[in-house]
Amino acid sequence: MPRYDTISFLSDYGHEDEFVGVVHSVIRDIAPDARVIDLTHGIPPHDTRAGGLALARAVQYVAPGVILAVVDPGVGTSRRAVAVEVGDGAGVFLGPDNGLLAPAVAMAGGATRAVELRDPSFHLPAPGPTFAGRDVFAPVAAHLCTGVELDELGPAVDTTTLLPGVLPVSRSEGEVVVAEVLWVDRFGNAQLNVGPDELPGLRHTLTTGTVVRTATVAGTYGEVPPGGVGLVVDAYGLMSLALDRHSAAEELGLEAGAELRLAPLADEPSGSSTPLAFPTVRRET
Repeated sequence: MPRYDTISFLSDYGHEDEFVGVVHSVIRDIAPDARVIDLTHGIPPHDTRAGGLALARAVQYVAPGVILAVVDPGVGTSRRAVAVEVGDGAGVFLGPDNGLLAPAVAMAGGATRAVELRDPSFHLPAPGPTFAGRDVFAPVAAHLCTGVELDELGPAVDTTTLLPGVLPVSRSEGEVVVAEVLWVDRFGNAQLNVGPDELPGLRHTLTTGTVVRTATVAGTYGEVPPGGVGLVVDAYGLMSLALDRHSAAEELGLEAGAELRLAPLADEPSGSSTPLAFPTVRRET
């Protein structure tokens, strides 16, 4: 009985060309019973950082099996093509050894074994070296789903030599948290590399470039006041800048990689009120 029956597939291929469909077809031809789940093919071209972050966000929800990730600006060069086992065989990551796989592998508990994909008997004949997704990674993924063992695919790799991913870490300067935008989703919410415990208090001065705004912690997008900027704990447990039914990234001029600063503001005491001043009415006598 084959150990794997699911291949989860992420790439920067997009959908304008035939690349995704061809990979699906290669897998189908070798392992017709395997199910391919497309995580995303909208990673910006060559952006291994964005691909690694997307894979790390998704991995805890991905079905056990093979994870095929291809964001490969060094395709055809001396960079290694690898299979990385996690959980003593619970899953296998396939992709280039360029840092793309590293964050998700770490999220899955770390590598237990790895091999370099050198055995051409598990590859397709390649007219040229520029489509490893079709010629190397797809057939290897399919062969794993037919019962081929990891150590048949190529020589063992010392897992400590796998290229690490580089993820930005927030830092503190006194009470100010210096953060970075990790990701902007299609709704314009800007995920930060900041957890909820790093931002005590409810109100913060947000500075990015020449923009200075007040950002207020909110439980949901719908609780962000009209015209206000919210700090919402997102679906992955990180703080995101958000507007209610508008793009925070567009409003604030943010994109992935942008740096910003968050400084705490004194919270308004509960039940506080602002005294009203009534004009003096002059009476004529």
